[in-house]
Amino acid sequence: MRRWTTALAAVILAAGVGATTVPAASAVTAGTACATGWGSLNRQDQTVPYQPQALANIRTGVQECFDRLVVDVPGTSAANPLSYRVHYMGGNAIYQAGSGTPIPVRGGDVLEIVVGAATYDPSTWEVVYPGRAGNPLPGVDLTGYRTFVDTRFAGSFEGETQFGLGVRARLPFRVFQLDNRLVIDVAHSWGSSA
Repeated sequence: MRRWTTALAAVILAAGVGATTVPAASAVTAGTACATGWGSLNRQDQTVPYQPQALANIRTGVQECFDRLVVDVPGTSAANPLSYRVHYMGGNAIYQAGSGTPIPVRGGDVLEIVVGAATYDPSTWEVVYPGRAGNPLPGVDLTGYRTFVDTRFAGSFEGETQFGLGVRARLPFRVFQLDNRLVIDVAHSWGSSA
């Protein structure tokens, strides 16, 4: 039986090589400690004085204990932070700022993310991020993710950009800033191990 299982696994592996690209994630073994006691309450920093900034990109990745979303905003830093609001909606939609139009987002729950950066260059009005209201975030493919299910762009309104992140369930998340980017991690589970 063991030879049959090994042979079958080898055939499946050989057939699948190159067929699909899935985000690389380190293997989580039983007992791997994942410090995910972040909770699921709202996170925000709106104390930052308004400074016109342009959103360059939104990208994602899979980590061992969480899925990660990164919002790239050049010029932000500890000395020049980005304002943001991140919170669970308790449903399957976000509501577009300005119009109130519901934008459906797939998943067990939805994180609404609003950042203090526009999708256009404030000095030239040239579009620098090609998001379209109601559509998935450009260039983001969530195939193979454990927690992230869907993304939906809502738009830029009065210098802020809004989008939704559909997740498998209401799970702990954290938000922090590094130079030129805002990072949002959503845990794969509530427990201390993955």
